[in-house]
Amino acid sequence: MIDPLLARQNMVHDQIIARGIKDKKIIDAFIDVPRHRFVDDYLKYKAYDDYPLSIGMGQTISQPYMVALMTNALKLKPEHNILEIGTGSGYQAAILSKLSNFVYSIERIAPLASKARRLLDELGIFNVQIIVGDGSKGYPKNAPYDRIIVTAGAPHTPDALIEQLSPDGILVVPVGGEYLQELKRITRTKTGIKTENLGGCRFVKLIGENGWSSED
Repeated sequence: MIDPLLARQNMVHDQIIARGIKDKKIIDAFIDVPRHRFVDDYLKYKAYDDYPLSIGMGQTISQPYMVALMTNALKLKPEHNILEIGTGSGYQAAILSKLSNFVYSIERIAPLASKARRLLDELGIFNVQIIVGDGSKGYPKNAPYDRIIVTAGAPHTPDALIEQLSPDGILVVPVGGEYLQELKRITRTKTGIKTENLGGCRFVKLIGENGWSSED
């Protein structure tokens, strides 16, 4: 792998800015967070390539552009508190941590949660709390949230997540079938719920009470 900083700069230029995401704060976050730290050693040489990678246990670290697209769709402000459903490697949480006040991240697979926590600690990222549990139910304990992001594909938008949004809050979630979904941005307004489609995507399944069954 080439110099990691140069690799990140190339990734941002070729995969993110070139596709229309030009928010300086988001760009700075992607340059700051060492993506290669979030994959296993045998995949580090692919860490900055334009596709998702396995992190084990049937899970993936998302394509860099998809992480940027979802982050951009949240319209983040520094004072925001965020709920993330699906910690995975911890990479998305690390990006969010640079752009917000605090991130609550839920992961159903305990070994992944532990690994992500250790890595975030090593990187000095302490405004992220990782909780092991069923993310499809959200995390009512600290609701409402200014923003909610779901990094797994849901068969439908979980009502529990909409209920945990603050007024004017935004939920970004992939919704659809087992293999293909539509990325949706759902905004809670004074008059109701506004839904926007942001394009097609493909995520691992959101397993849980308000998602897919583990037997599906």
